[in-house]
Amino acid sequence: MRKNFNGVIYQAGQTVFTLKELSVLLEEKNFDNLKAAVHYYVKKKMIMQVRRGIYAKQNFDPLELAVKIYPPAYIGFETVLFKEGLIFQYDETITIASYLSREVRVGNYNLRYRKLKESILTSPEGLEFRPCFTIAEKERAFLDILYLNRNFYVDYIGKLDSKKIFKILPIYENMNLEKKVREIFK
Repeated sequence: MRKNFNGVIYQAGQTVFTLKELSVLLEEKNFDNLKAAVHYYVKKKMIMQVRRGIYAKQNFDPLELAVKIYPPAYIGFETVLFKEGLIFQYDETITIASYLSREVRVGNYNLRYRKLKESILTSPEGLEFRPCFTIAEKERAFLDILYLNRNFYVDYIGKLDSKKIFKILPIYENMNLEKKVREIFK
């Protein structure tokens, strides 16, 4: 191990790491050595294994974890809409846009992945790129959820910026969604 494992991990800004990320951070090219070191620190409870190939500090950020399990992914849908005050019904499930649909439980966290077609998922329009994960802006989360469920009810649309919505809308290439959005923002 070229670098001090504990020092590097706890100085890193991120709280969740894939084995590949640990290899880069620690400058360790030998995966057998890396796996042995990671196993040792998991056993010593300095880090924890949260999924196969994914490790975290004890105080990890669940949003960061959510996007690392099935990348490419970003936090969106109800999680963003609730945080932004557009829906009022609380649901502790973290909702994530990804290339597949799946529900996963990791520790105390419920993660719900919703599949979006690749052209939508990988478009940067309406996404906020934070240091350790990506999250949808409220307008993108609103459009994503309407794209998958046209009958979804938003409690308060007054916080949405209609100019941003119409700027993001073309990535969906969906006339029905466009029609629904135009009805909402007459």
